[in-house]
Parts: sequence; structure tokens; C-alpha cells
Amino acid sequence: METRRSFDVALTSVAPAIWGSTYLVTTEFLPADYPLTVAMLRALPAGLLLLLIVREMPRGVWWARSFLLGALNFAFFWAMLFVSAYRLPGGVAATVGAIQPLIVVGLSRLVLGSPIRLVSVAAGLAGMGGVALLVLTPQASLDPIGVVAGLSGAVSMAIGTVLARHWAPPVTALTFTAWQLAAGGLLLVPVALFFEPALPPLTATNLWGFGYLGLIGAAFTYLLWFRGLARLEPSQVAPLGFLSPVVAILLGWSVLGQELTIVQSLGIVVVFASVWLSQQTQRVPRPAPLHASPAAPGHAAAHRS
Repeated sequence: METRRSFDVALTSVAPAIWGSTYLVTTEFLPADYPLTVAMLRALPAGLLLLLIVREMPRGVWWARSFLLGALNFAFFWAMLFVSAYRLPGGVAATVGAIQPLIVVGLSRLVLGSPIRLVSVAAGLAGMGGVALLVLTPQASLDPIGVVAGLSGAVSMAIGTVLARHWAPPVTALTFTAWQLAAGGLLLVPVALFFEPALPPLTATNLWGFGYLGLIGAAFTYLLWFRGLARLEPSQVAPLGFLSPVVAILLGWSVLGQELTIVQSLGIVVVFASVWLSQQTQRVPRPAPLHASPAAPGHAAAHRS
């Protein structure tokens, strides 16, 4: 059991690690200043491709749930992420977004009935501190709209993370990912068309960048992410997102020749420590229910445990 759980954590962590590379790909391989269009082209083609593979559409209530989750995890989240990134220095935006694991802990208590453990809260606070050490600079400034956008994006994906676990889709992780990516991409189409001009003629480099973001940075990574949510507690999965800025910093240092300071190195250590600490929640024994019921397996299945 412990080996299986460790494997699930390791496999899920691949997703945020790859997300850390999307900043490098976006800045080096894609046209500048088209954030909403890039987000749409990252989600929609990948979602449609996965739909062609799985050949299964939502049924009944899952139409509405797929579009809601597509908005929370992709359309609204990515839109707020880009607003925050444009209006705030990158370090401030990353630190504001790093509050997401703490929001997940609270929502898991409200929606899933999961206990709020001190170790989860400590891990979330440590992760925020580590991200701050990684990316904040003395010149960082605050913009109210940017801060609200960053917090809104963090809340959006936190809600999507918890609901994805709570609703327990009756399909494979691949199909579930296809539904959400396609729905999120469709929701972004009118937003991108209304707020941004048409893309310039695309080069081979641009096409490679879009292909990487769609196939690897969206389809593959979110398949791993939702697979992990089906097997692990949301309070375990969410802190893995702290790995994303670590990978972004390391790629900037190794590929783009950016400076890696002692403070940033300390931040990397703190982030890894917070991720390790967040995984210790499953080692803390849960109190047994006062009245065990023979019907417990059915209840557990409803919560995707």
C-alpha cells in the first residue's frame, strides 16, 4: 500500500514539474502578448484530440459538471493567471497563487469532510515561504487588481481540485481529462476572439511550442494530475504544485543562463521540505468513526477513496 501511494505521488508530481517548463516554452517559442489565445490553443486542440481517442462524451449531469470543471481548472484559472502575471511582478504573482494548497485544505474539510491537520497547514505555509524566497525581489510591488486576479485563480483551481475528487467521474482519468480540456478550451474561444487580435503568421518554432503546450503541457500533464486526484487526498496533491516554480527557476538558470542566488537555493530546499511534509498527512492515523456501518464501502466509493 505504501509503495503504491509513493508511486502515485511521484507520478502525479511529474505534472507540475512539466508545468514549470511552460514559462520557458511560452517566452522562447510563442508569439508575445497573446495570453488568452495561447491558453485557448493549449486547451482546445488537446481536448479535442483526447475526445477522438476516448470516443466518449459526457452524459446527463456530466455535461454541466465538465463545463464547470473546465472553467474552474482551465478557462477561468488560466485567464486569472495571465491577468495576475501581467499586472504583478512574476514573484508576487507566484507567491499569491501559492496560497492554493491552504485553500484546498479548507475546502476539503467543507466538501469532503477531511480533517484539517496541522501538518498540512504547516506544509502549505512552508511552501508559500519557499516560493517567496525563490521569486520575490526587493523591487516587487503590489497592484490590487493583480492581487485579486491571483487569489481568484488560486481559489478557482482549488475548487476544481476538490470537486474533481468529490464528484468521482464514472470514467477513466483520460476521458475525464478530455472532457475538461475540451470544455475549458471552448469557453476560452469567445474570450480570446473578443479581447485579443488575430495571431500573426506562425513559424515552425511557434507550431512546435503550441504542440508542446497542448500535448505535453496540457493533455499529458492533466491526465497525470486527475489520475492522482482519483487516488490521493487533494491536500496531498495540491502542494505538489510548488514544484512548478522550482523547475522554472532551474530551467532559467540552466538553459537561459539566469542567476541562481543563495536565497533562491534556500527557497528550493524549503519547497522540497514542504512537499515532503505535505505527504506525511497519510502517515498520521485517522480517528476511527464512532459508529461504523456495513455500508461504508459504498460511502467511500462516493468520495473516491
